[in-house]
Amino acid sequence: MAMTDPIADMLTRIRNAITARHNKVDIPASRIKNELASLMKEEGFIRNFKTVSDKKQGVLRVFLKPQTEDSTYAIRGLERVSKPGRRVYVGKKDVPKILNGMGVAVLSTNKGLISDHSAREIGVGGEIICKIW
Repeated sequence: MAMTDPIADMLTRIRNAITARHNKVDIPASRIKNELASLMKEEGFIRNFKTVSDKKQGVLRVFLKPQTEDSTYAIRGLERVSKPGRRVYVGKKDVPKILNGMGVAVLSTNKGLISDHSAREIGVGGEIICKIW
């Protein structure tokens, strides 16, 4: 059966791995998932990621980042905003701030996947993919 929303699947796998207190999570790889993982690493939400080849499409292995010694994670929450059934677009003046700048909104623009503060800096809008805090 085909997966209708692979980004939501990726976010759910990460959310479940955090709840189960795993150090890493394996996700079926794709170009947009690699870009999203790269952005999450850049923003400090994950420790690292790598693509492991297999016989099919490959596996994206995401290494989660513990925040403190009491084993809480840097990611407190993940939310899918734009879905296949309802796309959410914003203009350059309407790019949202997540938790007054403590979180990140990931936007898909003509410049690729970028964070909300980068979008405001460049002056572009786009599709809000997800929110991470």
